[in-house]
Amino acid sequence: MSHNPLKPGQLAGKTAFVSGSSRGIGAATVGYFAEAGAKVAINFRNKEARAIKLRDQIVAGGGEAIIVGADLTDYDTITALRDTLAAEFDGSLDILVLNASGGMEAGMGDDYAMRLNRDAQVNLLQTLRPLLHEGSRVVFVTSHQAHFIHQKDTMDDYAPVALSKRAGEDALRDLIPGLAADGIGFTVVSGDMIEGTVTAALLDRSNPGAIESRKAAVGKLYNVEEFAGEVAAAAVDAVPADNTRLVGDVSDFLA
Repeated sequence: MSHNPLKPGQLAGKTAFVSGSSRGIGAATVGYFAEAGAKVAINFRNKEARAIKLRDQIVAGGGEAIIVGADLTDYDTITALRDTLAAEFDGSLDILVLNASGGMEAGMGDDYAMRLNRDAQVNLLQTLRPLLHEGSRVVFVTSHQAHFIHQKDTMDDYAPVALSKRAGEDALRDLIPGLAADGIGFTVVSGDMIEGTVTAALLDRSNPGAIESRKAAVGKLYNVEEFAGEVAAAAVDAVPADNTRLVGDVSDFLA
């Protein structure tokens, strides 16, 4: 992958789990980790065929990969996921990327965004916590629209998602002191609208021209592979002093 910031062999002997990694940013991120030598776990909720295809591609390329199905809001499946990772990774998880999110799906209930983007994120980290160790890294993936939601309004139909993702970020940040005390790094990676993602497509459908308008305003939007490269880099680069890696132009959010 041309946007992989990691070097071949850089993650040899390491293990990595990326939630929501059967497609999009998660799939590209897990692919970068595998290219760098990590044994990876590909997570899906209902896209098993895509997860299998990605696993087979990684294995065909000489990498190591397993697939683990789990619904982040179903805590029993998360407990089972932990047990699978413990067995497959010999009880040790070096990289945990909290990538899966949502909330714009129809028919999931009014509280679904908060259950998924806040409660499930905290539960996933706490459930997998026994597998993390000194030197492990946790990365939480979010958007500028969510990260800066208390400073700048976003599109009405995205507001519930943005508010819930910011609530999830805040809840996870509350855990940083305990993680840091055990030598576990934590970084939030925030990006603008990402071309090629499901969320961007949904926003553009409900707000025609939203992507082109945003691109015109900032000059460039990252695509899936480029942004995934930033996520992968956050798992190995030094943790920023404020635990935050901002990707792309944020000048209008800070104005």
